[in-house]
Amino acid sequence: MDRHLLHDAQGDRPVTRRAGRPPYALGPFLIVWGLLAGSPHASGVATTGRERFMDDVQRRAVLFFTECAHPKTGLVRDRASNFGPDTYDVASIASTGYGLAALTVGVQRGWVKRAAAIKQAERTLRFVLGMPHKHGWLYHFVDWRTGERRWNCEISSIDTTLLVIGALTCGRYFRGTDVERLANRLYDRLDWTWMRTNGGAKPDKLLVSHGWKPETGFLANDWGSYCEHMFLYLLGLGARRDPLPATSWTAWKRGSYAYRGIKTIAAGPLFWHQMAHAYYDFRNRKDALGYDYQQEAARATRIHRRFCTDNPTKRKSYGVYGWGLNACDGPDGYRAYGVPEPEDGTLTPTAVLAASMVDADAALTTAMHMRKTYGARIWGRYGFVNAFNLDRDWFDRDVIGIDLGMALLAIENHRSGMIWKLVASHPSTVRAFRRAGFRRSESR
Repeated sequence: MDRHLLHDAQGDRPVTRRAGRPPYALGPFLIVWGLLAGSPHASGVATTGRERFMDDVQRRAVLFFTECAHPKTGLVRDRASNFGPDTYDVASIASTGYGLAALTVGVQRGWVKRAAAIKQAERTLRFVLGMPHKHGWLYHFVDWRTGERRWNCEISSIDTTLLVIGALTCGRYFRGTDVERLANRLYDRLDWTWMRTNGGAKPDKLLVSHGWKPETGFLANDWGSYCEHMFLYLLGLGARRDPLPATSWTAWKRGSYAYRGIKTIAAGPLFWHQMAHAYYDFRNRKDALGYDYQQEAARATRIHRRFCTDNPTKRKSYGVYGWGLNACDGPDGYRAYGVPEPEDGTLTPTAVLAASMVDADAALTTAMHMRKTYGARIWGRYGFVNAFNLDRDWFDRDVIGIDLGMALLAIENHRSGMIWKLVASHPSTVRAFRRAGFRRSESR
């Protein structure tokens, strides 16, 4: 049987693989895995253990988004095994969006060649623009080979906008190319009024629907309370074509949650406080209602850490270096874990890494401790597994694209602010921040 040799993310250990196996199909990419952790790269020289760790985490995430992108469609698989072959063939449009944004990190840090990245991004965007859609909105899960709907899923507003914002980020990095033009075309074709008004049935509604299904029509729920959705509303406010009304920003509810003297807008799973922040720079800004969302995210992260630190006898996983409640795989299936509930001791290392945007010291120290303590049980080809639970002696075998993507972009923002700068440079961001009433505020 033919076999190929590919250097793994450590750079010095050969890994054999079967020819043509989809999970490790690199297509046109030339990934420079010969760089040892801590060696010189495009953005500088890594000189500390923490820098080497961040390099390793990011390289492995970029590896996922290149190996798990279909060589013809560019669609990125929703998940993959972290320890060997698998048969997964479903892509998510959200994971594909993170894959487009990941190309910018790969090129910037010298792990992906610029010409190959541009070719891959153009291929992906051209294919996506030809996929079945409804007023520009796309199905959540699709066959990674054909783009056809899978699992009877919905046309998803949140997942479509995750694709779009990843595409716009990629387009701003490769300015003046077809990548930028195609990304803007994908954005401009979104019919925001259709998704907001339930196809015109509710013309005065200000909140955006979760989505639509051909069998049953619009989903029952809207994006009406604080969670991860801020990037969706900002894209809608900043759209050139038929933008959301400015009042849509103030229409969704902001709650309040307090724990041990720390008060914030909400607790819940950590990704609520990370997904929008990976793209938009909320630092030292307040919106029309007076909210500083960076500070809200920082306080929510402190609550998560304190909640787990306070309960080390309740759950074996919890402690000073045991936190990270998030939507993730669990011993009994996928679940949205959070503070104060539900929780069962399941932790997500990628959620810890994504917290590097608001508390880099705690996030990186915890993640490095997790890798050192649990080793190969939680660390594989693409970095950390999605989740683990010590009470159940359960360690996931998979990684999930959107979680790797959040961690990858968060670390890059901590290191260079590059993703924030790219998104801030898009004209839609200026329009969106103005319409949401954002103003500069004093740091505190």
